[in-house]
Amino acid sequence: MMNVLDAVFAEKKKNVLNIYCTAGFPLMESTTEVMLALQDAGADIIELGIPYSDPVADGPIIQQSNMQALQNGITLTKIFEQLTQIKNRLHIPVVLMGYINPVLQYGMENFCKDAAACGVSGIILPDLPMYEFEKYYASIFKKYKLNCIFLISPSTSKERMKKADALSGGFLYAVSSSTTTGTQNSSENKINYFKKLAAAKFKNPLLIGFGIQDKTGFEEACQYASGAIIGSAFIQHISTAKNVQKAVKEFVHTIRPIEQ
Repeated sequence: MMNVLDAVFAEKKKNVLNIYCTAGFPLMESTTEVMLALQDAGADIIELGIPYSDPVADGPIIQQSNMQALQNGITLTKIFEQLTQIKNRLHIPVVLMGYINPVLQYGMENFCKDAAACGVSGIILPDLPMYEFEKYYASIFKKYKLNCIFLISPSTSKERMKKADALSGGFLYAVSSSTTTGTQNSSENKINYFKKLAAAKFKNPLLIGFGIQDKTGFEEACQYASGAIIGSAFIQHISTAKNVQKAVKEFVHTIRPIEQ
C-alpha cells in the first residue's frame, strides 16, 4: 500500500499546504480538535510537533507553544493515544516533527512502531545526523513504512542536498533561511535560493518552510516548489482563540480561500 504522504504528491503536484501544529497546544486535549479542523478546512498535510524543552530549530512562537504544551502535561505516549483516537477520521497525512533525545528515550524502534500504528506517514528530526540515520535507523523506518524527511537550507552544500534528497522520503524540507522558524529571509536572497532549488533535480517533491506567514508567502513559495509549510503564524493565530475550530478554519481560509 502506498504511504499516504506519497499519495498526496502523486495526486497533487503544486500548491500543497502543510500546516504545523504543536501537540497539546493550546490545551492538552486540543491536538485532535486542531487536526480534524485542519483537515476540514482544506490542509493537505499536518505536521504535528512533539513538544521538547530545547527546540533548537524553532523560533520564539513555537518555542512558547512547546513550553505551554509541556506544562499542560503532553507526552509522547499521550500524543500516540490522541492520534489513535482519530486515526479512522483523519485521512490526510500526518508527519511528526520532533527532536532526537525524546525519541531515543522512548526507543527508536518503539517510536516508529507506535507512530506507524496510529497512522503517521513521516518523521522529521532536525537534529538527527544523516550518517546516524543511514547507519542505525534507516532499516527501522523502512520496516514500519515511515518516510524520514531531512532539511536543507541556503547554507547546505550541493553534495549534502543530494544526500538529504537521497535519504528522504515523502518530501524534502527546504528551510527558507539559515535561521529558526518564523524568521523571514531578505527578499532578494530568498528568491535566488528558491530559484536554485527549483533548478535542482531532486527525486522528492520540495516543500518550503520557515518564515511562510500568509497567502502571499505561500503562493510565492509554490512558484518554486510543490508547496509550503506554515507554522509560527498558525500557532500565533490559534494561541488565544476562544473557539479553536473556528480559528483554525479562519486561518487556513486566509491562505487557501474556500472558493479554491
